[in-house]
Amino acid sequence: MMKTISNKTFDEERALYGEQELIVKECNFDGPADGESAFKEGYKIEVENCFFNLRYPFWHDNELKISKSHMTELCRAALWYSHNIEIADTKLHGIKALRECSKVKMRGCDVISPEFGWSVKDIEMEDCSAESEYFMMRSERLTFRNVKMKGKYSFQYITDSVFENCTFDTKDAFWHAKNIIVKNSTIKGEYLAWYCENVTFENCKIIGTQPLCYCKGLKLIDCEMIDTDLCFEKSDVEAKVTKPIISIKNPLSGHIYVPSVEEIIRDDEKSCGEIIIYEPCCCA
Repeated sequence: MMKTISNKTFDEERALYGEQELIVKECNFDGPADGESAFKEGYKIEVENCFFNLRYPFWHDNELKISKSHMTELCRAALWYSHNIEIADTKLHGIKALRECSKVKMRGCDVISPEFGWSVKDIEMEDCSAESEYFMMRSERLTFRNVKMKGKYSFQYITDSVFENCTFDTKDAFWHAKNIIVKNSTIKGEYLAWYCENVTFENCKIIGTQPLCYCKGLKLIDCEMIDTDLCFEKSDVEAKVTKPIISIKNPLSGHIYVPSVEEIIRDDEKSCGEIIIYEPCCCA
């Protein structure tokens, strides 16, 4: 039987250090003692309807469930070095809220956290919103569904990940990303996915200047590009674009199918990528 603690306030250092098989309900982690690391080195911990206003609450924990809780902006670096985590219907509003963790599932969460998700492995995120800078940097095996994200420099150096039905308003996203699939999503921002490798966008809407440069193994399948100029510079690309493009510059290799393009820039003798104008299908 798991032990239960409810309706308590904790503010001391390492208040529940090393606890195992513990359920904590409707508790506050706040107070004048300003103690850190409330649940450090815990195992099989369940937290529900709790309030966190102190630093580093979940470090080196294993088998952790958090639901319907609130981590304030003062709850710095909330989850580090922890594994087998489920977080549902929770606000994570402190800086650097998730790092060096693995096997993470998040559903219905609200993230406001600069530098969130660095070096995380095997994270599933569904029906969540996020505001962050350098979001998910150097993480592996991300599976995102219906996630809305806003902030600069997201998904840099990530690998082996899939994104579906997402909306990203972000600058310099997916730089140096490798082995990525993005489906049925909208990505708005400047300088999308430079230096990426083996990245595929399928049925996506791509908005903003100078995307998809210096790429290797880049694929676009039935994507719409809006307000995009100077696309595909020095990229190896196979693309079918469904709407007109402002300008394409020096694609290195591959084929770009587009209904029309206002300007094609060829001032690099190594630019051998073919640009093919096709007639859009008007079938009813």
